[in-house]
Amino acid sequence: MLCFIMPKTNTQIKKIEGSEVEITSTIPVNILEKHREKAVKKLSAQIEVKGFRKGHLPENILIQKVGEANILEEMAEMALREEYPKIITENKIDAIGRPEISITKIAKGNPLEFKVRVAVMPEVELADYRAIAKDVITKKENIEVTEKEIDDTIAEIRKMRAQAAEVQKEKRDEEKTDTKADKKDEKEEELPEINDEFVKTLGDFKDVEDFKEKLKINLKKEKERKIQDKKKAEIMEKLIQNSTISIPKILVESELDKMTAQFKDNVMQSGGTFEEYLKHIKKTEEEIRKEWRTDAEKHAKSQLIINKIAITEKIIASNDEIEKEVKQLLDYYKDADPQRARIHVETVLTNKKVFEFLENQK
Repeated sequence: MLCFIMPKTNTQIKKIEGSEVEITSTIPVNILEKHREKAVKKLSAQIEVKGFRKGHLPENILIQKVGEANILEEMAEMALREEYPKIITENKIDAIGRPEISITKIAKGNPLEFKVRVAVMPEVELADYRAIAKDVITKKENIEVTEKEIDDTIAEIRKMRAQAAEVQKEKRDEEKTDTKADKKDEKEEELPEINDEFVKTLGDFKDVEDFKEKLKINLKKEKERKIQDKKKAEIMEKLIQNSTISIPKILVESELDKMTAQFKDNVMQSGGTFEEYLKHIKKTEEEIRKEWRTDAEKHAKSQLIINKIAITEKIIASNDEIEKEVKQLLDYYKDADPQRARIHVETVLTNKKVFEFLENQK
């Protein structure tokens, strides 16, 4: 544990496990007393006393009704709400989440003594990301499209076209009897012949050879994309394994919240509810979150690593890029919060640029 004192503010900061800090500090009497009038007014507005208007109760009568301790507690709450952000800013503490504040000493005419425990953005000791990326990216991959793969893809296209044609035929021919329908089912599926006329119905193709050549190019691009995705995942996996990160619980919980919300949305899109899904699999939401925790930790670590690389290499998305993407997002999702949309877009663009940087380590 590391402990240090800020001389001017009489604030002691101690680093503790789990990427948290404990702050021990005091608020001088004169600053605490500044909040007495507001505290009295607030408490007096909550009490009814015959002969006095709400919010205009004399302090001596209020003390009789609620006690000096309650007034001091209200003063302390007001003072802490004002002073805590100052302490965080002055001491350059990158706090995240809600702080746990406990008052250790409070008495009239005395400074307010308190402790704060809060999670902070973890320190990330990056592995040699340039070397790791180069090692992964420069691995030779044999990207080859075989004749069998081309033939299999063509067979799949023919099958899909045959099924689509059959659906259309059934719509036009609904008056068919069940007997005829049964005979049709017994009949072997008729696949369209691969010829120049057929491939022209699939797109801008001159003939069968042109179609096969372009299909081969597309299949190769698809393989290249899959290899690229695989290499991205491998780079990130090695960075997670070789970097040092003490991740706070709050970041993992935040990631779990995102995963849960996304999953609930997916279930709703499928026409069900999350509650029905849990009932079907005979599990609770807590059990699901427990199963997802490892992935949530990995996601959180990945984002911290990407952020650290972006800061180290000064990788940022331009304002024009962000504005353009935000506009498109808000045009599509009319009810989206603009500020959250901007944060999301900025994160996505930065992540993309970081991976482009890593992919160029050749």
